[in-house]
Amino acid sequence: MEHQLTIVVPVYNEEANLKRVETELKNYIDNAPIKTFVLLVNDGSKDKSLELIKAINQRDSRFKFISFKENRGLSAAIKAGFDYSNTSLTGYIDSDLQTNPEDFNLLLEHIGTHDLVTGNRTDRKDSFTKNISSKIANGIRRAFTHDGMDDTGCPLKIIKTDVAKKIPMFKGLHRFLPAMVMLQNGKIIQVPVRHYPRIAGKAKFGLWNRLLGPLIDCFAFLWMKKKYINYNVGDKSL
Repeated sequence: MEHQLTIVVPVYNEEANLKRVETELKNYIDNAPIKTFVLLVNDGSKDKSLELIKAINQRDSRFKFISFKENRGLSAAIKAGFDYSNTSLTGYIDSDLQTNPEDFNLLLEHIGTHDLVTGNRTDRKDSFTKNISSKIANGIRRAFTHDGMDDTGCPLKIIKTDVAKKIPMFKGLHRFLPAMVMLQNGKIIQVPVRHYPRIAGKAKFGLWNRLLGPLIDCFAFLWMKKKYINYNVGDKSL
């Protein structure tokens, strides 16, 4: 049976988390309802992450990896995952594992009738400042995009790969995946998922890039929405 789902895991200086990533995702793919493998995307880590990633790949061929020559950011890592995915579905989870891989099964229940299914962390285990800044950022983004999503920053998603490959990503656009799918007339839905405190490693986003960054990106999205090209081929001889 061919693989159907690629789980993309961006990694940047997460050496303290990678053993847990291997264990938790191995447990998931051992019992996943569809054949699944993991694509670790090393975003130019400066610690021992790449060394650990290569060791994971040697231990289990269901873990693949690509490694950037330098740090390019989360949006670039996600885009690379979309670009290199060759399965019909592509999932995404952060390497801090503040979401549970088992909850991919909740998303899979809806992907047949939707193009993107995103998690919604209804009971977040983050600091007060992080929660408030995220709520404000999500409110600003909703006002610009009208995507109806409460938690676009949730690091647990499944998207149809052919839709993902059409998304013109640029820095910061990982927060706008639902809106970008809507530009393709795609169907989106959010599903409640579990959330946990960060156990190891450091958060990569602060107050600055949770508030000002998304506001600037909203204007970039409006420009892209105005210029976006969308078409469907009705017939062909190729």
